[in-house]
Amino acid sequence: MLTVAIIGAGPLGRRLALGAARAGYRVLLEDVMPGNLHHAKESIRQELSPQALPAVAFVSSIEDAVREADLVIDCIPDELESKLEILWLVDRMAPPRTVIATPTIHQSIGDLASCTNRREKCIAIAAAPEDLTAGTGADLVLRAAPFTSDETAALLVDFFRRLGFRPHVERLPE
Repeated sequence: MLTVAIIGAGPLGRRLALGAARAGYRVLLEDVMPGNLHHAKESIRQELSPQALPAVAFVSSIEDAVREADLVIDCIPDELESKLEILWLVDRMAPPRTVIATPTIHQSIGDLASCTNRREKCIAIAAAPEDLTAGTGADLVLRAAPFTSDETAALLVDFFRRLGFRPHVERLPE
């Protein structure tokens, strides 16, 4: 079973964690703000069946979230400094196999990925948070840098299909 770490337990993180748990993934939802994590716990407990609830763990450190993750999705503000900090932390704490996906419409995935030691395992989710929380059935663009591996793109396509989206990969020119 694929383990998905979601960094940030705000509305987007909660929605993705809920969708991933319903799709059969093991989910680690992280937030440094105890209030956000508590609110996410209560919200997800109300929506998940008792059988699916054990698929979600709530953690308060990035290290605990990414230590066993196959896929990390950050749900933090789309600001350069914030994105760079999270990618730097994930890159250093996650196993080498871990793929990093970042929702962004303002940042270049090529530039962000180049700041990691796993640039071939980085991909952008080209959507505003409200597009990802609007519900399933929506088209979704995944932006891949020229060096993003086909395996990385395929993993994200499969993930979002299982969540009910219609994802397609847009390869950026070199």
